[in-house]
Amino acid sequence: MRIQPVILAGGTGTRLWPFSRELYPKQLLSLIGEHSLLQTTLIRVSLIPDALPPLIVVGEEHRFLTRSQVEELNLFQNYQLLLEPLGKDTAPAVCGAALFAQQQNQQGGDDILLLVLPADHLIARPDDFIKTVQQAKELAKQGRLATFGIVPDRPETGYGYIRRGAEHAVQSFVEKPDLPTAEQYLADKNYFWNSGMFAFPTELLLAELQTYTPDIVSCMQEAVKKGTPDGVFFRFDPDSMQQSPADSVDYALMEKTDKAVVVEADFGWNDIGSWRALWEVTEKDQGGNVVSGDVLLEDVKNCLIRSEDTLVAAIGLRDTLVVETSDAVLVAPMDRSQDVKKIVNKIKKQKRTEFHSHRTVYRPWGSYTTLEIHDRFQIKRITVSPGARLSSQMHHHRHEHWVVVRGTARVENGEQEILLREDESTYIPLGTTHRLENPGVIPLELIEIQIGSYLGEDDIVRFDDEYGRNA
Repeated sequence: MRIQPVILAGGTGTRLWPFSRELYPKQLLSLIGEHSLLQTTLIRVSLIPDALPPLIVVGEEHRFLTRSQVEELNLFQNYQLLLEPLGKDTAPAVCGAALFAQQQNQQGGDDILLLVLPADHLIARPDDFIKTVQQAKELAKQGRLATFGIVPDRPETGYGYIRRGAEHAVQSFVEKPDLPTAEQYLADKNYFWNSGMFAFPTELLLAELQTYTPDIVSCMQEAVKKGTPDGVFFRFDPDSMQQSPADSVDYALMEKTDKAVVVEADFGWNDIGSWRALWEVTEKDQGGNVVSGDVLLEDVKNCLIRSEDTLVAAIGLRDTLVVETSDAVLVAPMDRSQDVKKIVNKIKKQKRTEFHSHRTVYRPWGSYTTLEIHDRFQIKRITVSPGARLSSQMHHHRHEHWVVVRGTARVENGEQEILLREDESTYIPLGTTHRLENPGVIPLELIEIQIGSYLGEDDIVRFDDEYGRNA
């Protein structure tokens, strides 16, 4: 039985705002060390003996940044990114991955073990993790659906629990408890934190899903059958997936099946679900502080202070988190870090851009950073990777001025094609079809000044795009 890793890389990690945004979610951030949480997960998966290249389930909007991070590692040749056109929770995602893996393995013979892992978890002891995976594999060979139960080291009220019965059987799933109940669970030794990690024999998984959630199976069968391959990408059919019920693997399957078992997992797990959780697992200075960026401290203890864009000076703080980015600052008591989600919900409800993206937005061709924004004009810094080009496009409501500050730009401006070098510029009139390309071997940087009655990113009409984008 070969192991097929399935990495669930959706979600936004709202409790790590303002660092995590809808377009730049937690799993793609480098929170500890040089690698993102997704990359750390992929490195861990690469250590599993005889594992197949991973299937990574990701939202359509994150596909290029995810691909970039996977290929930066240079660990896998035949990985696949399974693109979700919309979020439907983990049950449809896992079902779709199982159906895709089954389709890919039609000539393989033996059943495949689907190892389902969230992309945004930290595991301090990879060797112990691999041993636990092998234990789950042995249970899977016995016709069991395994979930990884984390051995608790404290009475935690922020996690759901799994209660273990005889012979590893899952006796029940328990919702997040209050503190006295969590203390009882810690003393009992048969209660484990629910990690959201699973090991499923593919054929058994699909058979049980068919029994308990046939609607999800039928919709995802169509989503895979009508899906479209595109290099490393495979797009689930949007119309079919739209019809699928939205549910988690726990609710849709694990709480109903009589084949669920729990594998005791003790490998230094943390889901980095809040700023406090990040503070707990990160190396601290003599005052118990976790500090990142341009930060000055005076009489500060047990704080997390992170600066991304400017100097942050703190005096006399205790047990406080301060997170600064170019467009937002978060300040809160450390013990209120779970409440960051409440602020994010308010930001989302007000339709503020700080929920959706940072001032720097990554695109498959490079990135752009908003430097100034006003009612009728905005200024951006655009960076285009060597050999990359933007779509052929036009705008209904804005004119654009481009000034090259580094590198060389090939510009299609209406009927003209021109080459611009440093300190040279061009003007793109409203309604003119245009395109920008970097023909050189160093990054192209230019300043773009937009002037018009409407400056939104949805004022783009694309005519040709090598990245398959329609909007």
